[in-house]
Amino acid sequence: MPNYRRIWCPNGTYFFTVNLLQRQNNDLLIKYIDLLRSVVSSVRNKHPFIIHGWVVLPDHLHCVIELPPNDADFATRWRLIKIGFSKGLPQTEKRSIVRIRRGERGIWQRRYWEHLIRDARDFSAHMDYIHINPVKHGLVKSVADWPYSTFHSLVIQGVYPPDWAGGDEKQVSYVE
Repeated sequence: MPNYRRIWCPNGTYFFTVNLLQRQNNDLLIKYIDLLRSVVSSVRNKHPFIIHGWVVLPDHLHCVIELPPNDADFATRWRLIKIGFSKGLPQTEKRSIVRIRRGERGIWQRRYWEHLIRDARDFSAHMDYIHINPVKHGLVKSVADWPYSTFHSLVIQGVYPPDWAGGDEKQVSYVE
């Protein structure tokens, strides 16, 4: 079994990518977006964190979150979000024998990608990556057209102009 190396930084700001197990032709996250929002809100109430940026696509999500001082436990937050979302769904997915034996649902990939944000430039690059993602995946032509994103609230706050990445760009800079 691999030994994953994670950076545990109290009060850290992290970028995450979290994927559904079956990604092809799967729209579970947007189909049950209200459930996902409710679960995230519930977890935030018990284990606070600041959401700087978030986008939900049909089969995966990206976010930049900040943990509180003296708290580096992002793993518990993701475990609770995944469990809460899974419990709210009807049990229709196919599960492997291993997952059945472990009592696991077949909703999420077991792991997730995390990256500790290093500085303001890194933060900005990851925020841009989050918000351009629906365009990158061909879901919309303009970032403003994707409803499941913090882009809209960040426009109101003046962080992004309303026409940012509106589809006419020759090249958009974002993190791969």
